[in-house]
Amino acid sequence: MSQSQLQRARSLDLPSREAMLQRAPSVQQFWDKNRHLLSDAWREWEESEQECLFTPDDSLLGANLRDAVVQAWEDPTKESAVRDLWQEVSPGVFQCQFFDPERLADLRGYLEDLANAKIPLRPPYGIVLNRRGAMLDPRSEGFLAAPGFQRFYRELVEKYMRPIARLLFPEVMGYDTQTFGFSIQYQAGMDTSLRLHTDASAATLNINLNLPGEEFTGSEVDFYDPNTGRVKRLTFKPGSAMIHRGNVPHAAQPITSGERSNLVLWLYGDHMQIPQQAEQNVDIDAHLRWTVPSLALNRNERNIRCYD
Repeated sequence: MSQSQLQRARSLDLPSREAMLQRAPSVQQFWDKNRHLLSDAWREWEESEQECLFTPDDSLLGANLRDAVVQAWEDPTKESAVRDLWQEVSPGVFQCQFFDPERLADLRGYLEDLANAKIPLRPPYGIVLNRRGAMLDPRSEGFLAAPGFQRFYRELVEKYMRPIARLLFPEVMGYDTQTFGFSIQYQAGMDTSLRLHTDASAATLNINLNLPGEEFTGSEVDFYDPNTGRVKRLTFKPGSAMIHRGNVPHAAQPITSGERSNLVLWLYGDHMQIPQQAEQNVDIDAHLRWTVPSLALNRNERNIRCYD
């Protein structure tokens, strides 16, 4: 009897950690060669688990944020209710309760089910092959192609992140047609910190997934203000999110105990374009903010045909 796509995917020999760290050509070839196999395997796995598999949607979000965003999509002139939920905690850095802490166990359980599917996933390279991380966006090789997760991922970006980024940073409008995302888990004694850097994004949304009572020490995020030279050190609470322009320098301090789990989402323009400093403080009509760019919409329609 021939193997199913799921069985074939599970039996693949992954590139070595050393080859991935060195970005060997064979690594790219592996993911390119097996892209369709892996997508088919994720669909097959989800169908086999559908009776017991949790379905993620925006009911996982905090009620205040969800209700304000729904209202703004219906009437953009009421978008101030969304803006009021985001506190500026450092220059150009805003924080809000994103996920409902009481629903995080559902989301984490779902993500654990995905991790236990034993389908190869490519870890993020930029954080030294974070062992519990995964690529989330279809533009990335070895991404998490489970159809249910992809629907949830698109909802987070299209319905929430993009209009919120446009509201807080109006100049990202027109530089937000492309998306990128990954998950990351900081573990004491393993992938423990991230040096000072900027992101190749117009805007970055960093969402914490730690459960209430799932404590960790260290792993604070430092935001550097180049205008004053000051550093603001911030800590995530369960389900909270920080959003900032990609050009804000930031770093993660070493984690000293426990684990910190996050989703990180980016927006940027075609050909990796991001706005320049001089473009800040532009005036954008509210009704334009609460729209999906045509390029992003066309891409998502293609993805729906591929992954739903």
